[in-house]
Amino acid sequence: MPTQITTLSENTASRGTGVLAEWGLSILVETDSHKIIFDTGASFSTASNVVEMGIDLSRVDKIIFSHGHLDHTGGLLPLLKLIRKPVEIIAHPDIWDNKYVKSPGEKERYIGVPFRREAAEGLGAHFKLTAEPLWLSESIVTSGEIPMLTDYESIDSVLYIKENDDFKPDPLRDDLALFIKSQEGLIVILGCAHRGIINTLKHAQNITGVEPIYAVIGGTHLMSASPQRMDSTIAALRNMGIQRLGVSHCTGLAASAILAQAFGDKFFFNNAGTSLSL
Repeated sequence: MPTQITTLSENTASRGTGVLAEWGLSILVETDSHKIIFDTGASFSTASNVVEMGIDLSRVDKIIFSHGHLDHTGGLLPLLKLIRKPVEIIAHPDIWDNKYVKSPGEKERYIGVPFRREAAEGLGAHFKLTAEPLWLSESIVTSGEIPMLTDYESIDSVLYIKENDDFKPDPLRDDLALFIKSQEGLIVILGCAHRGIINTLKHAQNITGVEPIYAVIGGTHLMSASPQRMDSTIAALRNMGIQRLGVSHCTGLAASAILAQAFGDKFFFNNAGTSLSL
């Protein structure tokens, strides 16, 4: 069976699908062995779009959080009410940090998980929190913590953790991705790639032992990238031989346009309602 990737929620929606768009991301990954939801969007859009698209969630056995921001976790409770059975939630322990965005001249704003852990557990969630890569099968693994390797990728300076009354820069140790081995090479599913898309792809190669990267799908957090960072990112992606590049969410329209020009027919907008077999 090819890997089936269906985007359940994203900032934009595919024309003619009837699905909702909402700032955030949620992607359904189906393989022979698993049916996994990667992130849950910001609120009710993911559950609504599941119903609109007629997607059967009865085989969903795992939900993965890419990190602890509300636009990737906020749709969990409505989804659990649809699934109506125990589900394992895989994430880094730091998802429960008190996360804020704090821009110069603006009041800080809470952007962490928007519900209490007990509320999710009451609806059947069982949290498996680990900082290490977690192999779900012989061909599917979560990234665990992603090392910062490149000299041009950095974490957004406006992201903080609040501890008591103090704000400290958020290292986003909880930023993770999903890696899937395929005959053509690795398929990489990104949430926001806060620790860098190239850092993430190098980490994928390292922990899987697979060099070719066939497809990269999801948020790349290039919306405020400098021209130098864009040039370095494009060069690295070309060197890796990427064949499918489907960007979402925090990539930003300007960066998306640059990537579309650089990668031609290998590029696509991965918005809500997009479904593809890889």
